Amino acid sequence: MQILIAGGGIGGLTAALAFLKAGHSVTVLERAPEIAEVGAGLQISPNGMKVLDALGASARVSRDAFRPRAQELRLGRSGARIFSVPLREASQARWRGEYLHIHRADLIEALKACVVDRAPDAIRLGAQVTGYELREGGVVAVLSTGEKVSGDLLVGADGIHSAVRAQMLGPDKPRYTGNVAWRAVVPVSKLGDYPPPETACVWAGKRRHAVTYRLRRGSLANFVGVVENPEAGDESWTSVGAREQALKDFKGWNPVVQRIIDEAPLLMRWSLYDRPELAKWQEGRVVLLGDACHPMLPFMAQGAVMAIEDAYVLARELGRGGPLEGALRAYEAKRKPRTTRVQAVARANAALFHRSNPLYQFGTYGPMWVAGRYLPAFVHGRHDWLYGHDVTEPD
Repeated sequence: MQILIAGGGIGGLTAALAFLKAGHSVTVLERAPEIAEVGAGLQISPNGMKVLDALGASARVSRDAFRPRAQELRLGRSGARIFSVPLREASQARWRGEYLHIHRADLIEALKACVVDRAPDAIRLGAQVTGYELREGGVVAVLSTGEKVSGDLLVGADGIHSAVRAQMLGPDKPRYTGNVAWRAVVPVSKLGDYPPPETACVWAGKRRHAVTYRLRRGSLANFVGVVENPEAGDESWTSVGAREQALKDFKGWNPVVQRIIDEAPLLMRWSLYDRPELAKWQEGRVVLLGDACHPMLPFMAQGAVMAIEDAYVLARELGRGGPLEGALRAYEAKRKPRTTRVQAVARANAALFHRSNPLYQFGTYGPMWVAGRYLPAFVHGRHDWLYGHDVTEPD
């Protein structure tokens, strides 16, 4: 088939790899004049690495990544460790895959290189998909220039503000969560005596929390801070915030957090919105993938990985033969329960990290301390359903 993919992000490029491996022709229609990414980190858990390995991309992806030693939870002000459970070796032993921290730009570049290796002309830049037309036996992607590109299938991997989804289902109705997020990337060399731990570390506090981890083989520190705020703002990853506001939001916090804010060359700030489950992910020869159909709040670090899983399952369902629309319905039926569960856990985690009442803090974090200290296998077991899942296995 000739498959059109709206969006050259993580989901779109992974889908291109999966379709190319299955023998299809692919055209990735990316609106930007070049495939790049505003600096930020992300986590790829073993369930995502299994897909990248199956697609022949894991070596490139892992080349400049960082392998965290542990998962841990600390109190934001004191830095007191609530729990820390091994991750680097445990990830391979328990979930049969690596757990990586990677700069988003590095992941995009690795995926793009893999696509270009297989199909040098597959990626078309400066091509913004604004809608589509369903035709008998095909589909047409309509570009912002008015140009029409024909194919057998259109995959809407065009992100949280998806034009493909908007045409399929109408304007979306995001709900402000009451949280704003900060993010920054800082060279570890600038942090002096206060580098972040070599872990996936959550710092919990009163009506706010932070996450720190390392990127690019440990040379960069990634920071995400989430603060409750009644005033809704822009839902844009490229909005720049004021350093003074970030320092105010995390005033009195551990020096590790404060030093990152002090040294950050740029602090991005955006409001977090949630969206209801979609009525459908497909229409005729058009289907949605990743953030376009199940945008994730960042409290499970699974947004990128769910898009990676989507891509593999979609390509596999198309490869089973039979009517194309039936394959798209099967893809939706298999993916929706899992992505919905991840979304629900992410929502719940926001409250978990923001305990205000000391009694609630003790009731929540006390058992976590005991489990982390004496029952690390129990802590790992809570992630078996997520990290141990392997969409590449035959079903």
